[in-house]
Amino acid sequence: MTYHHLRNATAVIETETEYILVDPMLGEEGSIEAFTYKRFPPLRNPLVALPDQASGVLDKTTHALITHQHADHLDEAGIDFLKERHIPITCSRLDADALKSKGLHVVQELEYNKAVSFLGGTIQGIPATHGYGKVAELMGNVMGFFIELPNEPSLYLSSDTIYTQDVKDIISKKEPDVSVIPCGSAQLDEHEPILMTMVDILKFVEDCKGQVICNHLEAINHCPTQRKDLKNNITLDTVWIPEDGAKKDYT
Repeated sequence: MTYHHLRNATAVIETETEYILVDPMLGEEGSIEAFTYKRFPPLRNPLVALPDQASGVLDKTTHALITHQHADHLDEAGIDFLKERHIPITCSRLDADALKSKGLHVVQELEYNKAVSFLGGTIQGIPATHGYGKVAELMGNVMGFFIELPNEPSLYLSSDTIYTQDVKDIISKKEPDVSVIPCGSAQLDEHEPILMTMVDILKFVEDCKGQVICNHLEAINHCPTQRKDLKNNITLDTVWIPEDGAKKDYT
């Protein structure tokens, strides 16, 4: 498996037979409104352009995974891309109708905690809690994915979540070979953080036996944690903090 990190949570998972696009935010720099106006500078999103390498790997897309509908995971440009190419999509049952109404080609609707067939292997929807306390209710439903494909390392895409018992159960019981977690510690103008704090990022890394990929960094205006902050706190060679456009092979 080769993991192509494009920007924020947008990535392409390259396997022996597939190119699986995850959460396509594909719009130009500044094409989405700011997510905070008081707590952090009210800059329009995304803060950075897609890397030059993006178009080449995106052109190979054979399937897509959508974890939830927030604009930093699925924007108008991402919707247009999926529609124009009629890309088959796997998503949560709770998002399926809304995505279909946008003209997207949803072929698989997942329940939480139920493994089903997927591209010759299996996929399981994993609960994700998008924030600490009551803000999680405001953020709506989110689904992570645990994926096992033939001749590939097992992969846990946590999506936007804090470090909950559901997350702990996945890494302790399933022991994924590779986990992708959001590390930007995002906050809105009100409420508690909506992604893992640095404390919980470090707990996840300590508890996880496999490789870890850190995403959700330096692309959205409500994410204060930067790559340098992670590098100052994490020295394990099992943790990858990719630059936009970087790729890494996992066997």
